[in-house]
Amino acid sequence: MRIAIGSDHAGLPIKAPLAGYIESLGHEVVDVGPMSFDPDDDYPDFAAEVARKVANGEAERGIMMCGSGVGASVAANKIVGVRAAVCHDVYSAHQGVEHDDMNVLCIGARIVVEEVAKELVAAFAGAHFSGEERHQRRLGKVLALEAEMGNGPSTGSG
Repeated sequence: MRIAIGSDHAGLPIKAPLAGYIESLGHEVVDVGPMSFDPDDDYPDFAAEVARKVANGEAERGIMMCGSGVGASVAANKIVGVRAAVCHDVYSAHQGVEHDDMNVLCIGARIVVEEVAKELVAAFAGAHFSGEERHQRRLGKVLALEAEMGNGPSTGSG
């Protein structure tokens, strides 16, 4: 699987180790930056780039790291076709994919340590949308909300 990753300055310290870990799991990494520390960079820029890679099919999934993960999630969810969530526990990281077809994982680099972030990435990357009728129905409702807001139709995995 191709996974786009990005961060702001707060997430930068764990971005490279996570990229290496993702590759060790057999996935391809598309690093959207930053490539160096800049205390004035802004999470929406990198979250949008990760989200665009997912939305346009250049990556199947995305991972974005900022201080709390919250801002990255808010920004990524502005891109049509993206379903981003902050996950700081393994259950949410895989359940978000299995039940909600989450395609961007947001991590708070000031909230979790690198080893926990690796566990989250493994759970996220290893999960698949269940396609169960109830999950498909709920995803359909989420996609309808997106379309209702004038963002046009989008599709989920199932």
